Amino acid sequence: MTATLEPVRLNAAKIAVGVTFAVNGLAYAGWLARAPAVRDDLGLTAAGFGLLLLCMSGAAIAAIPLAGPLVQRLGPARAVLLGSMSVVLGLIALAAGTATGTIWLAGLGLVLAGMGNSTWDVSMNVEGADVERRLGRTILPRFHAGFSLGTVLGAGVSALLAAVGVPVSVQLTLTAVLAAAVMALAVRRFTPWSPLPAGEKPAMSVREAWREPRTIMIGLILLGFGFTEGVANDWLAIALVDAYHASETIGAVGFGAFVTAMTVSRLFGGVAIERWGRVRTLRGTVVLGVAGVLLVVTNIGVPVALVGALLWGAGASLGFPVGMSAAADDPVRAALRLSVAGSIGYGAFLAGPPLIGLVAEDLGVLQAILCVFVALGIGLFASRAAKPLAEIR
Repeated sequence: MTATLEPVRLNAAKIAVGVTFAVNGLAYAGWLARAPAVRDDLGLTAAGFGLLLLCMSGAAIAAIPLAGPLVQRLGPARAVLLGSMSVVLGLIALAAGTATGTIWLAGLGLVLAGMGNSTWDVSMNVEGADVERRLGRTILPRFHAGFSLGTVLGAGVSALLAAVGVPVSVQLTLTAVLAAAVMALAVRRFTPWSPLPAGEKPAMSVREAWREPRTIMIGLILLGFGFTEGVANDWLAIALVDAYHASETIGAVGFGAFVTAMTVSRLFGGVAIERWGRVRTLRGTVVLGVAGVLLVVTNIGVPVALVGALLWGAGASLGFPVGMSAAADDPVRAALRLSVAGSIGYGAFLAGPPLIGLVAEDLGVLQAILCVFVALGIGLFASRAAKPLAEIR
């Protein structure tokens, strides 16, 4: 995966990876911004909705250890296509479940979406890291900005459709069709991939990757920042609707403020990383995240909460791209290290939704969101592991 490519071919791959991240974000936000509608259509309590989210996060954490070996076997392009089609089928099943009020069908859809998203996520990060190495500059945060742009678009469309009364099931179906069409074309522009010759063993086994202290610490970075991002994804809109008594439209706007801040921070995050380094940049984002969460949970008013959403988004923005880039410092071992670190990081998505839902059931959603402070502390503790391998050696 390191042969020299012509500039035109490399630029096409860069655009394709950016599109891949954006469509992933669009598919993800297409239903999260309408989470209150999904919850209401299925007649679920906060705890019940948290358990429903567990279907997606549980499937994701179960599938992600397999993503690295799958990328090594099939290559990033085929792995991304396989994962994205699983997400498409999941969105269609979720749409059918919400339209009919069938909880088990919605749960099945989230299982398919969770499994597919794990493969999609690891595969596109392996491809993105390969493009970053070929270009010779920090660009992975911009790819993650593409994901955030997708979520901004998804949140904006969701707010508009919610305002005009379009059922969430219709929106999910249209999102699935769009994602299937775009991804079938985008993966054709990925960088060339060469499988291992017959009989040749990979440079690293899965067991060896799990024994690396640095890879485990990078996983903790992903866990801390992933929890910080995931709680906002799953509960920010609901917090505005339930705790602030705002409309569903305002809930979608708040989610949009969060993802907008993430997008801007990721677009310019590469400049900060190249100037101050990965570690110092991560520590700075922790401060922003703490400030943002504080403004949301103080319950002063909707305008203050929206400012908090912006700071929260900036604080959560760079943890995942920096962690993924650090795990992929060695291209030969990138796929397995990304799957191991991602397995730990996706624990945030496994623990976060039910934890917040269960705490919110007794104490309220704003009090439950305070758990984010613990996650930010974990990210701060592990941030030193993001130091580039070249500097460590």
